[in-house]
This record gives sequence, structure tokens and C-alpha cells, in this order.
Amino acid sequence: MYNLKFLKPLNIGNMKIEIPIFQGGMGVKVSTASLASAVANCGAAGIIASVGLGYGTKDYDKHFVEASREGLRNEIREAKSLTKGAIGVNNLVALSNYEDLVKVAVEEKVDFIVSGAGLPLKLPGLTSGSDIKLIPIVSHPRVAGLIIKAWKKRYDRLPDAIMVEGPHAGGHLGFAADELKSDSANSLEAITKDVIGVVASYGVSIPIIVAGGIYTGADIAKFIMLGVSGVQMATRFVTTNECSVAKEFKDLYVATSNKDDLVIIDSPVGLPGRAIRTKFIDSVTAGKKMPIKCPYQCLKTCNPATAPYCIAEALCNASVGDIDNAVVFSGTNVTRIEKIISVKELIDELVHEAEAALSKLKN
Repeated sequence: MYNLKFLKPLNIGNMKIEIPIFQGGMGVKVSTASLASAVANCGAAGIIASVGLGYGTKDYDKHFVEASREGLRNEIREAKSLTKGAIGVNNLVALSNYEDLVKVAVEEKVDFIVSGAGLPLKLPGLTSGSDIKLIPIVSHPRVAGLIIKAWKKRYDRLPDAIMVEGPHAGGHLGFAADELKSDSANSLEAITKDVIGVVASYGVSIPIIVAGGIYTGADIAKFIMLGVSGVQMATRFVTTNECSVAKEFKDLYVATSNKDDLVIIDSPVGLPGRAIRTKFIDSVTAGKKMPIKCPYQCLKTCNPATAPYCIAEALCNASVGDIDNAVVFSGTNVTRIEKIISVKELIDELVHEAEAALSKLKN
């Protein structure tokens, strides 16, 4: 596929990813089978976001758990029918049906699970007996150490890889809101170095994957030289032909050119999130409480009686193009996107840039 000299495959146990790029898991209904399979067909790792996949289906309000389960199952099966490459699932710990969705991923034999928005301390127990690679997401070195220690003590195993997510990512973030608003959070580089140090202090070898603010092949090369094994990118994959969101969603990404159009919101998930300013967000920020119809409390941390809005509904509105009533998550680099291209074009660009940058850095 590519004749590469410097950009090396990512090996996680017996799973080999030729192009060390993970396409980020974006919900609701942003990272679906069409995108994940296209990425995997290019030799990178495709991810399906498990959250909200039953939304909009028949009797969803009455049978949330069943609809969510079958929605994920269908996406995994569709992706696997379209590719022989690596397909994984992103599972949010904050979901009320987290364990149920992990069970589906195990039953459908995905290649790996990425898990964050909370501490995935029970994940090894939920996947016991499978060969699924487990990749927790951390934003602080201390959390990396906590997970390593807890998994080793409870399950006598280690994470197969650790994903380090920095403050420039989109969506829900593992930082304090004031850190994000003042841009005072530690940089991804600093956090990564500290996580590498924590892993080394346990005397173990765990591949590190970085996420949050990776935009070019040169960025990929920089972090590989820092000692990581791969990267995750999400924002850039939204503006690909294969991403299943509505045209209005992608057009908003292309049209967003000013950093002032990005805001940090307080999400009912209990974490701050980075999103593009919309009429909906302006209303919520001004203190308006949006009506909530909640047939099932999908988030462990959400109280429908006091929550200012339903984050699931707002994200679903984004995916279908109802931007005025939506929360549209994105990373800070959305302002650099100028056009919609294919997944292959994007990965070709990233690979060639990374190979050229690594050639210079290593010679």
C-alpha cells in the first residue's frame, strides 16, 4: 500500500496496524461503519463510537437499551463486511449502559476497545476471555498510573496501549473548564512525557498513542520522535466523504475559521466539552433551560430534572444537520480545515508528510 522507510507500523500485542493512526470515536453517529471501514481499508485503525446508535429507531424511547445494543451490533457487522482491517469501538464509561455495550463489542469480536469519559477500571473483567485489545484514555499521568496499578492488582494484566488525550481535542475533555478557557492546561507534549515516565516507573512496556491537536504528518512525526507509537485524529475525519454526518455538519467545520467560534461548554456528562458556537449553545450559555424528554437516563452523571439540556439529543441534531438546535463538538484545529476530501486522500497526505518529516528528523 505504502513504501515506507520511517513511519513504522503500530504493534499492540498480536494486532498490527500498518499506518499508526487511529480515527477517533465521535458520537453521536459521527464515527460509524462507513468512516471506520474506509480508514481501516487504508491500513489505519477505524473506530465506531458506541454512544446513541439506537437514537431515532423504532420504539427507541421505550426500548433504549435494546435499540442501543442492536445499533452498535449492526454498525460493527457492517464495518466488518466492508473491511478486513482493524475495527474498534469507543465506549464511554459515563454511559448508563456502558457494560452492556462492552458486552456487544466482545460478542462481535472487535479488535480493540478505547474507553474514557471516566475511569474504565472494570473493563478487563468485562472482556475476560477475549483477545480484544484494551486502550484506556487518560489526560493526566496520575490516572495512567492508577489504571496500571488497579488492572494489575484486580486482573493481573496491563493496558494493551494507553491513549493520552491533550487539551486541544474536541468533545468531552478530562481537564477543568477554567484550564481550558484560560489555555493553562499542560500541553500534550508535557503530559505525554510524564505518562511515558509513569509507565517506565512500573517497569513495563506499553505503547502510547497521543490524541488532541494532531493535524499534519509533521505533528505525527514530532510525537513519534518523542517516543509514542501512534496517534489518534478525529476532527479531520469529519470532513471526509465517508463520514456519515449531514452536509450541514461538514459545512460548518469548513466555515469555522476563527478561534473565537469555539467555546467550552458544561455538559450534563459532568465534563467540560469543546464545541463550535451555535444558536443552541448561545441560548444555553445565556441561561435558557431547554425542555428535556428523557425516557431513559443514558448518562450515569445526568439528572434530567436539573440538567439544562439533553446532550444526547443536541448531538443527534448535529449529526442530521439541525445545527441551530445542536451541539457540534470539534477540536481546536477545525479552523484549519478548508475542504471536504476522501479518507484515502487524507491518509495519503498524512503518511507522505509524516514520512518526509521523519526522514529529516532522523537524518
